[in-house]
Amino acid sequence: MSPKTTESGGRTGQRERVLTPARITVLLLAVLALIFIFENTRATKIRLLIPEVTMPLWMALLGTAIIGALCGWYFMRRRR
Repeated sequence: MSPKTTESGGRTGQRERVLTPARITVLLLAVLALIFIFENTRATKIRLLIPEVTMPLWMALLGTAIIGALCGWYFMRRRR
């Protein structure tokens, strides 16, 4: 066995923490965003370039959040 590996196959001296302060903050913000989205249930008119549609506000907010998360994931992935 080489000196860089341990019997468990992990890194030497480094333990990955599952719940870091940054991950807890992001998780908390995601929960707050979901609470905000699902509290806004009224129907609203939304203009999509040319057509105007009526839909529940929570669907529009959730769609916007998903698109924003996908864009953020894409650009962070390209940065590495």
